Amino acid sequence: MKKLTAILLVLALVISASFAQGAQETAVANEGDSELVKAAKAEGELVVYGSCEEEYLAAACEKFQEMYGIKTSYQRLSTGEVQAKIEEENGNPSADVWFGGTTDPYNVLAAEGFLEPYEAENAKHITKSVYKDSENRWFGIYTGILGIMYNKDEVARLGIDIPQDFADLTDPQYKGLIWTSNYNTAGTAKLIINTVIQKYGHDAGIQYLVDLDKNIQVYTKSGSGPSKNVGTGECVIGLGFLHDVIYQIVDNGYDNIGMVIPSSGTTCEIGATAIFRGAKHPNAAKLWIEFALSPDCVNIAKENGSYQFLVLDNAEQPEIAYEFGLDPSNVIDYDFADATANIKTYVQEVMNALAASGAATDDVTRFQVK
Repeated sequence: MKKLTAILLVLALVISASFAQGAQETAVANEGDSELVKAAKAEGELVVYGSCEEEYLAAACEKFQEMYGIKTSYQRLSTGEVQAKIEEENGNPSADVWFGGTTDPYNVLAAEGFLEPYEAENAKHITKSVYKDSENRWFGIYTGILGIMYNKDEVARLGIDIPQDFADLTDPQYKGLIWTSNYNTAGTAKLIINTVIQKYGHDAGIQYLVDLDKNIQVYTKSGSGPSKNVGTGECVIGLGFLHDVIYQIVDNGYDNIGMVIPSSGTTCEIGATAIFRGAKHPNAAKLWIEFALSPDCVNIAKENGSYQFLVLDNAEQPEIAYEFGLDPSNVIDYDFADATANIKTYVQEVMNALAASGAATDDVTRFQVK
């Protein structure tokens, strides 16, 4: 009897300690932000446009709602779609914050005055200045490497070489076999434009994309589109982010996908978060930024199919990305200023050059918008 009593006492102490730890963690989560939390809860609602993959977007929004009791709704849109929507709404946005997606479109909206500056407390955990807008209009949360993916079975069946660099992709052996994303709708595609222009120069970069077009089968609306089709073999070779390939291999079981980091060097995206100027729930939006720049948000990415490297010093990195040989430091210097100032012009120049070369740029079955 005494033994049973002792066991019950130990269990009670363990349970009590667990509750105390949970309460302490909640207090720590809210410590120093109590006024912001109260103001955000008073608004009671938050609307998120998300450009990361929907599994992570949904998990992040659910976590925020659970932590703060604020009704949180979201819509998944590509970065290009968000940019177009916010520009059209012209200061009266239908969402409060933006979450995920590469920063080239963020920079465009920032330059146009559509992102609200905010002095985020948790921005102190961002590891490099390049991972944050200098005027606090967006904040980086992750980074992902641009690369080449391919279906191992189809490459073997067709007897073609595995491309090792961007330049290889214009080889006629890949005619009709490559998928990439639509320059008008996908932030990934805008990064591709900036990458080749910075690698090869303006005129040679645009000519490269014209030459590449001869081998392109489909331009998907979203940057992750090629990775979603390479495992099935519908897409034989794709251009996109390699963390999306890891998701297809690990979560969806497509171990027939190979991936290549371009041998001459590549670039990486910075996935970000930001507040829209004119947000209807400004305090909830600020609280979202603090949440997005915390382990509560970023550490659940790898549990929800997102294996990007995290740019916060208090985050847990996805070890599986290293196991697949990815290295976030093995990238070329990226000229963010040039990308920000010129990407709209570059997109128009590329589309004009493709049309002049005979590409049917209004064919939505090839240049997808849905």
